[in-house]
Amino acid sequence: MSDAELVLRSTRVITPEGTRAASVAVADGTITAVLPYDAPVPETARLEDLGDHVLLPGLVDTHVHVNDPGRTEWEGFWTATRAAAAGGITTLVDMPLNSLPPTTTVAHLRTKQQVAADKAHIDVGFWGGALPDNVKDLRPLHEAGVFGFKAFLSPSGVDEFPHLERDPLARAMAEIAAFDGLLIVHAEDPHRLASAPQQPGPKYADFLASRPRDAEDTAIARLIHEAKALHARVHVLHLSSSDALPMIAEARAEGVRITVETCPHYLTLTAEEVPDGASEFKCCPPIREAANQDLLWQALADGTIDCVVTDHSPSTADLKTDDFATAWGGISGLQLSLAAVWTEARRRGHGLEDVVRWMSTRTSGLVGLDDRKGAIAAGRDADFAVLAPDETFTVDPAALQHRNHVTAYAGRTLYGVVKSTWLRGQRIVADGEFTEPKGRLLTRTD
Repeated sequence: MSDAELVLRSTRVITPEGTRAASVAVADGTITAVLPYDAPVPETARLEDLGDHVLLPGLVDTHVHVNDPGRTEWEGFWTATRAAAAGGITTLVDMPLNSLPPTTTVAHLRTKQQVAADKAHIDVGFWGGALPDNVKDLRPLHEAGVFGFKAFLSPSGVDEFPHLERDPLARAMAEIAAFDGLLIVHAEDPHRLASAPQQPGPKYADFLASRPRDAEDTAIARLIHEAKALHARVHVLHLSSSDALPMIAEARAEGVRITVETCPHYLTLTAEEVPDGASEFKCCPPIREAANQDLLWQALADGTIDCVVTDHSPSTADLKTDDFATAWGGISGLQLSLAAVWTEARRRGHGLEDVVRWMSTRTSGLVGLDDRKGAIAAGRDADFAVLAPDETFTVDPAALQHRNHVTAYAGRTLYGVVKSTWLRGQRIVADGEFTEPKGRLLTRTD
């Protein structure tokens, strides 16, 4: 520890080997050692004694719609990264759509990076987009450092990001597989959606019927078929249908390179509790029934579902009308994801080590950052969240850092108060006070 500039000490440090009392030494923004709790601290190092608060690796959220530039009134890099930092997230990967322009060419990526550069309170990476007409742009985007490519199998909700039908999907997947890239997919079948009953209005039951489970199941089956044929790497975004779990497990057993995420809202909210007209709960695919939720938790426990990410997809309040058919579909939960998942996880008998695995270790692995992020271990970035896991708070939308204070979690009492967040050994937020932006822009090639 002789070269340490900073030592964080806690009776509960979550490490890859388990939770233990430890002192974590930091120099030049990197963890240099994880030592016994009572290890002597060099005179040149600053000691931060965290007491019994839990020191965990900063979360890595690989599914965030920042919407900047172009729809910055919905969200922006300044507000999104502040909200993330307040919630213990130290790295996010931005989705390629809902911004204008979408991240579908290298020039568009450069625009996005330029906008984000001086506004990022945490580290930020970028996904590229796969469209019917941009196969030629996929390899250049890969070489420019995007972490993979987002595609929709059904309409995305914005005209500038069209979905892939069967042949364009195969062409995009073949090109991405040629350089062993990662294709991440919004998997709902447009034909199953079109044949589902469409009843506009405020009733959540009508909206739920319009996005049936078999739309997800059919799309995932198609994705598995193509991935198996091309030996491609694919990732299922925001899984809500538990019916798809057996085919996913079977595909893995057969060697298909498929990973799966779900989201806090599918794990903590249920269709039975959504009030009519409350479109802050609207997302696609939708929040489903409690019995479905139980099966998602079982799949997390057994590893069929790899990780948990927010799919933070905000909008202005006026787009959240009381008509579920026309309201914008997206849940704002970036600042609340750790507390929401931890609240339900502890109720179901899971520990914080599980939450860290789902929301930091496996997410960093998904995007190839597991040599730098996702664990408290020597050689990793000194990114931390300090959590009081037994303290509670009641969600006040006005207190959130999100640009628009609309959230499905309003009024809920959650466990887990983030006391401070650290990025490369620097405290970036504590007790609601933020530093100036210190985040870096990440690329796959760094």
